[in-house]
Amino acid sequence: MLTRRRLIAAPAAIAATDLFAWQGAAATPGNVVVMAKQIDDVISLDPHESFEYTAPEICGNCYQRLVLPDPRDANVIRGDLAERWEVSPDGLTFTFHLKSDVTFASGNKVTAEDAAFSLIRGVSMNKAPAFIIAQFGFTKDNAASRIRAADPATLVLTIAQPRAPSFVLNCLSATVGSIVEKALVMANEEEGDWGSGWLKAKSAGSGPYVVKSWRASESIVLEANPSTPAPPKTPRIVIRHVAEPSAQLLLLEKGDADVARNPLAELQSLAGKPGLSVVSAARSSLLYLSLNQRNADLAQPPVRQAIKWAIDYQSMATYLTPGRWTVHQAFLPSGFPGAITGEAFRQDLPRAKALLVEAGLADGFAATLDHSSVAPYSDIAQAIQSDLGKIGIRLTLRAGEQRQVIAKTRARDYDIALAAWGSDYFDPNSNAEAFNVNPDNSDKAALRTLAWRASWQDTDLSDRAIAAATEPDAGRRVAAYERLQRDAQSRSPFVILMQETEFAVIRAGVRGFALGETPDRTDYAAISKT
Repeated sequence: MLTRRRLIAAPAAIAATDLFAWQGAAATPGNVVVMAKQIDDVISLDPHESFEYTAPEICGNCYQRLVLPDPRDANVIRGDLAERWEVSPDGLTFTFHLKSDVTFASGNKVTAEDAAFSLIRGVSMNKAPAFIIAQFGFTKDNAASRIRAADPATLVLTIAQPRAPSFVLNCLSATVGSIVEKALVMANEEEGDWGSGWLKAKSAGSGPYVVKSWRASESIVLEANPSTPAPPKTPRIVIRHVAEPSAQLLLLEKGDADVARNPLAELQSLAGKPGLSVVSAARSSLLYLSLNQRNADLAQPPVRQAIKWAIDYQSMATYLTPGRWTVHQAFLPSGFPGAITGEAFRQDLPRAKALLVEAGLADGFAATLDHSSVAPYSDIAQAIQSDLGKIGIRLTLRAGEQRQVIAKTRARDYDIALAAWGSDYFDPNSNAEAFNVNPDNSDKAALRTLAWRASWQDTDLSDRAIAAATEPDAGRRVAAYERLQRDAQSRSPFVILMQETEFAVIRAGVRGFALGETPDRTDYAAISKT
């Protein structure tokens, strides 16, 4: 574990890039919000490279995209930089008309040329998130011809084959769809790197904040965009890397931090403490069991159902992951368009035993369960071992580091694996494809989804998941995903257990802080202090 770091800050007279130091202060300065958070996951603050948790959150506050999901209704897409858009009758051409009054932090106007450059850059750099845009047929060789500025205010995208407009728009709302200032980025290009070396710790956007500094595993400092027509309520955000949740809460209580972002189990220690409040939001992370269909016993449909009916979901959520993980049993996280809620399964041991009898396994069978060795995975694995043991399924637990468990699932070298999955972008296709689509089940397959990792092929569900991505009518598309989830619950080898909830603890006087369903939707601009 990383060593405990002391929260520091700088006096207002010191330059913004300097660190703050308030040791022993009664409160942080009124014009600064200080967050204590684990930020050692940051590799780069370049929006066309960032693909973790913290960096997309920072990018979401420093950049705008063409469109965004409406925070009041995830099924609605609203313009961000785009004032309006049209889709051609053949579904291949998307024309965006940009707002005329938006400027970058530099003061230069945002143009369609900047937008085209940004999307071309994301595809051409080919970093981890590039596939979100590239999946529409864009390549380094053709991006310039398929993504172009028709005039200073008009951007035209031509995709390779028809896709549901909502699917395309949701992908453009991902962090990789952030619009950067072409002139500023290219002025800092070195040896053909598209300016990525410079943008790693800087920003070139039109969002409410600009990056003033980033020091790996230490701090991130943001300051208000001087050119935005609607300045954020707090002019400076300081995010300090504090590894231990208990240390975060201590800083909060002392007044050296305004927000603690990773309290988890330490929330219980807040009981009865005045001056602190808790905010939360469901995250798009799911905890699930993958049942490898190469195992002859697990490949039987009644066995898959027996396992789903044998687990005591509520007890796990209540006693093992109180507050952090809540019961959720569909492959689309709550908050996503088309997500279904409610519990399709509960512990029913007689029903589970009857299903094993139907499968010809009245005496049960033995299998292994791979899981991460850290809490809560280890505790959940033991609970599952106990639950399945009650119906005769004898599990041998194999604990390891999370990366080892992932490596085993990618190699299809397991019986049952306990794992977590986070959506790659805010669209139902992200998870529908992962959990259902597997066109080639061979070891040499190019597309290695979660369904492939489970050696599972269901042509009907796979075809329907693919078709849903092309459905042009948003209402029919949502309905298609709802049906797909219910059918997957009854047939698939995935036991969806729970969905993650993120918490933050805030001091009295701090208002307007809200967590988003995805990291990039956590908005700092509304945070104020009194």
